[in-house]
Amino acid sequence: MAKFEIIMPKLGESIIEATITKWLKSVGESVEEDDSLAEIATDKVDSEIPSPVGGKLEKLLFNEGDVVPVGKVIAIIDMGGESGAEETPVAENETPDIAAKPATSPAPKTEPLPPADFSQSARFYSPLVKSIAKTENIALSELEKIPGSGKDNRLTRDDLMKYLANRKPTPTSADTAAGIQPAPKPSAKIEPPKITLADGDEILEMDRMRKLIADHMVMSKQVSPHVTSFIEVDVTNIVTWRNKVKESFQKREGQNITYTPIFMEAAAKTLRDYPMVNVSLDGTKIIVRKKINIGMATALPTGNLIVPVIKNADELNLVGLAKKVNDLANRARANKLDPDDIQGGTFTVTNFGTFDSLTGTPIINQPQVAILGLGAIKKRPVVIEIPQGDLIGIRHMMILSLAYDHRIVDGALGGMYLKRLRDYLESFDTSRSI
Repeated sequence: MAKFEIIMPKLGESIIEATITKWLKSVGESVEEDDSLAEIATDKVDSEIPSPVGGKLEKLLFNEGDVVPVGKVIAIIDMGGESGAEETPVAENETPDIAAKPATSPAPKTEPLPPADFSQSARFYSPLVKSIAKTENIALSELEKIPGSGKDNRLTRDDLMKYLANRKPTPTSADTAAGIQPAPKPSAKIEPPKITLADGDEILEMDRMRKLIADHMVMSKQVSPHVTSFIEVDVTNIVTWRNKVKESFQKREGQNITYTPIFMEAAAKTLRDYPMVNVSLDGTKIIVRKKINIGMATALPTGNLIVPVIKNADELNLVGLAKKVNDLANRARANKLDPDDIQGGTFTVTNFGTFDSLTGTPIINQPQVAILGLGAIKKRPVVIEIPQGDLIGIRHMMILSLAYDHRIVDGALGGMYLKRLRDYLESFDTSRSI
C-alpha cells in the first residue's frame, strides 16, 4: 500500500520547531486532500497542517504537547493502492529523536544535576534544547558557554548535538575533592509570595500566549536595567493634517489613515539619525542593526498582546506604512499572522493612547534595547512663543515615553532621540500631499 509521510513544515525564518497543540484527525479516520490534520503553535502564532493527499490516517508519531523539529515526520497516511517503490518501514515504537546521543564511548557516570533555572539566563532556549540539556545532564552554566549558530546567538539542536559529540565528562564530587571546581551556580531564584485564597475567589489558568508574555516580560526586566525618559509634543499640525486628508484617503485607498503610521515614519527617521538606539547586545558585543524593523504592539480581543513587525520601515512612504499598519493589525486580531510577521524586530512602538492613557513605562521587547510609548492626544491650554511675545492657545498635546536599556543607551542618547523625534513631529508639513 502507498504511504505518505506528513512532516512538520518550515514555518518561517529562524523557526526550527513547533508544538503540536491538537490533533484534528484520529488514527483510522479518513482524510481528504486539504483536510486539517493538526493545530500547531510556534512562539505566539498558531497554524494548521493540511493534508496534501487523501487516504486513511495510519499512524501518529507524536502526541499533543510534543515539541517537534521542522522536517520531522509526524504522521503516516495510507493512500491505498500499490506502492510504486519499496517503502521504508516505520518502527512500531518510533519516538521523537530529541535526546539522541552521538556514537561515542560512554561517559563516566555522574550525579544528576538539579533542574536548570532558565529564568536566570538572558539567553533564549527553545523547549527542544531544554529537553536535550535535561536528558544529557547539562548545567545551565555549561549551556551558557556553548556558541550558537541561530539568530541572535540562539543555541540550536545541531549546535548542542555537535557540542555533545566532543563534550568532556561533567565534574563529579571526586573531581571537586581533587580541587577541580565546577562553574559557580546562579543566584537563588526569588520566590513569589504565597497566596491565600478567600471565599468566592476564582482560579483561572493562564492560556499559552499569556504564559509566554509573562515569561518574556520577567526575563526582560531581569536582563535589562530599564530607564524611561519622557517628552511632551505639540501634535496640532498632525491632527489638523489628518482631519483634512482622512476622508479622501478613505475614498482613494479604501482604508483609514490613523496617527500610528505618522509616528512610525518619524520613529524610523529618528532611528536613522541615532543608530545606536537600533541595536542589540550579545554580552559585551554591540550588534548595530542594518535594517530598521519596527514592531507594533497590538492588543488582541482575548486581552493578550502580540507584536507584528514592519520590515524596513524607513524605506516605506506614509501610504505604504498606513497600509502595512492596517494589514498587520487586522490580521493580528483575526489570528491570521504568519510566523515571519513577528520575527526580526529591532525597535518597538506601543500606543497607550488607544486606551486614553496619558503615558506609561513600557517593558523592552528583548533582544531590542528600546521601546517607544505613545500617549493619548489631548487638547490643552499651553504657552505659545511668537516673535511678538507669548500667548496662551489651545493645542493638541501628547507625551512620548522611551524605555531603554541603560547598559548601552544612556540618558543623553535617550534624551537626544526623544528631542529629535519631537522636532520631526512638531515640524510636520500641513500642506503635505498623500
